[in-house]
Amino acid sequence: MKRLGSLLGILTFAAFAGGVLTASPAGARATTETVHVANVTESNPDVNPCSRATGTLTQTYSGVFHSTELPNGTSWFTGTLHGTFSFVPDDSTQPSYAGKFTTWFGDENNLRNEVEHETFRVRLLGTDGSVVMAHETAHMGTSASGLSFSFDKTRFTCP
Repeated sequence: MKRLGSLLGILTFAAFAGGVLTASPAGARATTETVHVANVTESNPDVNPCSRATGTLTQTYSGVFHSTELPNGTSWFTGTLHGTFSFVPDDSTQPSYAGKFTTWFGDENNLRNEVEHETFRVRLLGTDGSVVMAHETAHMGTSASGLSFSFDKTRFTCP
């Protein structure tokens, strides 16, 4: 579950950018696009980060993506998703969890610099009354001089 926000942002950006962020002919205007998604459901095997129990993670989300690209190659991309999140363990003696999540991510590039950033938050209530919360903040950037920085800070609150 720890990497859901990062992976979701990266995968969505990769799929979206293939059709949106294409080169513009010289003299062309900015290319912009907005895409809305609604009630998308994905299920995958995963591991509860608190108990290490294996199970199935299911998320249903809606959101919006915006992109802008200028003829000189400068581009912006941002997306926000929100929805429900559940984890059902393979071992029925372990608690199941359900709750809501929100994630935001963005990518900005100009001819000299680039930055990517993402936030993710989820709060889940267990069938045993326990609460699991996670918050992730990630940033990466590269300056015109080639200097790069990155961090990915994840915080879990486990029962």
